[in-house]
Amino acid sequence: MKNKEVAVVFQRMADLLEVKGENPFRIRAYRRAAQHIENLAEDIAVVHRRRELDQMPGIGKDLAGKISEIVNTGTLRKFEELKKEIPAGLLEVITIHGLGPRTAKALYEELGVDSIDALERLAKAHQLQGVPGIKSKTENNILKGIELYRQKQKRMPLNSMLSFAREIMADLRTVKGIRRMSVAGSLRRRKETIRDIDIVAVSSDPERVMDFFTGLSMVETIQAKGRTKSSIRTAAGIQVDLRVVDSQCFGAALCYFTGSKAHNIRVRELAARKGIKVNEYGVFRNDSLIGGKEEEEVYKIIGLSFIPPELREDSGEIEAALEGKLPLLLERKDIRGDLHVHSNYSDGTATLEEISQKAETMGHEWVAVCDHSQSLKVAGGVSRERMEEKIAAVKEFNRKSRTAKLLCGAEVDVNRDGTLDYPDELLARLDIVIAAVHSLFKQDEKTMTARIVKAMRHPRVHCVAHPTGRLIGEREGYAVNLSVLMDEAAQTGTALEINAYPQRLDLNDVYCRMAGGRDLRLGIGTDAHRLDHMDYLEFGISVARRGWLGKKSILNTLSYDALKAVLKKKENLRP
Repeated sequence: MKNKEVAVVFQRMADLLEVKGENPFRIRAYRRAAQHIENLAEDIAVVHRRRELDQMPGIGKDLAGKISEIVNTGTLRKFEELKKEIPAGLLEVITIHGLGPRTAKALYEELGVDSIDALERLAKAHQLQGVPGIKSKTENNILKGIELYRQKQKRMPLNSMLSFAREIMADLRTVKGIRRMSVAGSLRRRKETIRDIDIVAVSSDPERVMDFFTGLSMVETIQAKGRTKSSIRTAAGIQVDLRVVDSQCFGAALCYFTGSKAHNIRVRELAARKGIKVNEYGVFRNDSLIGGKEEEEVYKIIGLSFIPPELREDSGEIEAALEGKLPLLLERKDIRGDLHVHSNYSDGTATLEEISQKAETMGHEWVAVCDHSQSLKVAGGVSRERMEEKIAAVKEFNRKSRTAKLLCGAEVDVNRDGTLDYPDELLARLDIVIAAVHSLFKQDEKTMTARIVKAMRHPRVHCVAHPTGRLIGEREGYAVNLSVLMDEAAQTGTALEINAYPQRLDLNDVYCRMAGGRDLRLGIGTDAHRLDHMDYLEFGISVARRGWLGKKSILNTLSYDALKAVLKKKENLRP
């Protein structure tokens, strides 16, 4: 049982107890436990086997027993009993952003709302407003929440699908005869959400490969099976298409099945003007194969420089390639550090030493440890006294250690009026300050923009974390004028974050490209709460690449000393 799945049971338990009006302390205990379990750095089953569950933060004897039951049986008897007391549709209604368990309960009791369809119908008819706390704006937010919920049901996060695709490909590589293989489709273009998985392979024995592929244990249904293409659907509802092609057309097939559709149309149009035909089988002139073994051949033959997969969206990349103006995109090898990692000083699970060692294994020179500030109690916000201890600990660590250097930082809450959650004298002692909005998300655009701008003008604020506040498939970003923030960033030397956490990817690729046209810096932060979360760096790099950004735009490409100099330069600003 994965940690997240155990955490989900506890979160849903809290929801059900809240619907029933149970003890709020008990409800909060479940929610805290769920957070600790999800952020646990090791498998919860391993902790269970060591009989150390009750030694975890927020886990007492009672909750430890419930975790053991879930690990041993795959479910929780109390949870199953509670579910029977509440209509099944109401359990889904609770998950809609813009609602909470109490409001969902009121809607059920007063209007009989027991499904998302019923909720949507009444919201569209403006019939929810008779329930206390629900106004016209609330109805609109509920409808947006329903739309996000349905989008999430259709598409999966990039990290989940990439991990799943890599697992399938690792299995396929055990089949004798496979010579080349690559993921294709929107997954290769690194879109933030993915509908299905496409894989292209070369093999001397296609039948053997297809037999193996359709026989994988994850297969629920075989939708098609042939010598060159097979499609399966997994128990999780994910469709995976595998195409086995000849080695002479691997590049052409990879181009074709990577897409996007609009990009492919433009490529074929250019080819046609030269009397050339391009498809998944190769590049042809007068029915003679003239290329297609490698992707680079396809583009070169029709007069284009190679276009990286992340740019293939028909958003100007064809024109740039024709003019020789494609950007030199950020690469993994350019990265020298991570701008945003949480330690066990707040709600992270790793020590300073463990974070530095992980950074070292990733080939990094430095890592910024930015724990939550004091007001964010739910995330273990660090008190002033505790932050003083952290400052001293980081200095001592850097003095003694030869592994990756640490920057002592904080993810500091921006208050309602744009002031910061720590006093200036404490901020002045930190290496890096990342300002973040974690409250009052429903402020209007003018108010929210002014709030963040005021924080950016503080000389100790070096970066703005997850600038739109969105959670993909769960919560839309708050209303904020990104153009104004970018202008302010350029003027004050404040960086904007590309938060690489898969549910955020904030800034997104569109805003990154907008930022790239201005004189400002962005920084990639994994927002890691566990050591393995630091590997999310690749998703931040993907966003930057989709946003046409090169190494000069990204703070993470600086050496430790160069980064410190840039941060110091910002501090010369006077409020």
